[in-house]
Amino acid sequence: MRPLFLLTNDDGFAAKGINVLADIVVDYGDVVVVAPETNASGKSHSLTTGVPMRVRPIDTSNPSRQVFACSGTPVDCVKVATEHICPRKPDLVLSGINHGSNSSINVIYSGTMGAALEAAASGYPSIGFSLLNHRHDADFSGCEPSVRTLVTEVLSKGLPQGLCLNVNFPNLPLSQIKGMRVCRAAHARWTDSCERRVDPYGQPYYWLTGHFECNDHAEDSDQWALENGYVSIVPSRPDYTDFSSIASLAQRLDRDM
Repeated sequence: MRPLFLLTNDDGFAAKGINVLADIVVDYGDVVVVAPETNASGKSHSLTTGVPMRVRPIDTSNPSRQVFACSGTPVDCVKVATEHICPRKPDLVLSGINHGSNSSINVIYSGTMGAALEAAASGYPSIGFSLLNHRHDADFSGCEPSVRTLVTEVLSKGLPQGLCLNVNFPNLPLSQIKGMRVCRAAHARWTDSCERRVDPYGQPYYWLTGHFECNDHAEDSDQWALENGYVSIVPSRPDYTDFSSIASLAQRLDRDM
């Protein structure tokens, strides 16, 4: 039996990136795409609550490549797909290829990585893919060799339980990509993220803008890898616990009430 891939994203089922990804991995197995009906960027790990969530078939004529649109978030897509849409347990969950970076601090805002982390938390090996190009017609050809390598590697050897890979591609032609680097997420932040504006009726509103500020360019970081022509691979987990702080905090704060 051919492996089964579940594909999702946060750009929507019609986005070029997810369709390029499906074109690649259908060579290795059957594909079920369950992705948001519309753009759901920045949804992180959010869920749909309080309103019905609907899934509609887009193209189910080919059993090797079926496409569904979901009214919910990327995380919703993983949940509903694994519980109700996929004909069997997926062998690998792939999220992306995202239009835009999910390196560094962006991982915590990303719906693409929210879906990949949800899959990992639910026991499925998963990879999130992103290209540093926001254009709807971005050129994804430089991503293909690394996608093939990583999919083959994870299918054959798996991933540790609860682990997913956050993979970012520099916006470069294939001939200029130097290779892949396993690294850590660079320390960075977004500043001046909300701009105050006034509508035609004189009422204030706020528009999300922001500037990405990163002074961490160490050679073991994803930002350095991307700036120097490498594909960055950051092993990621949904567990946010800072294990290195437990002992020191326990000495200060553990007490009976």
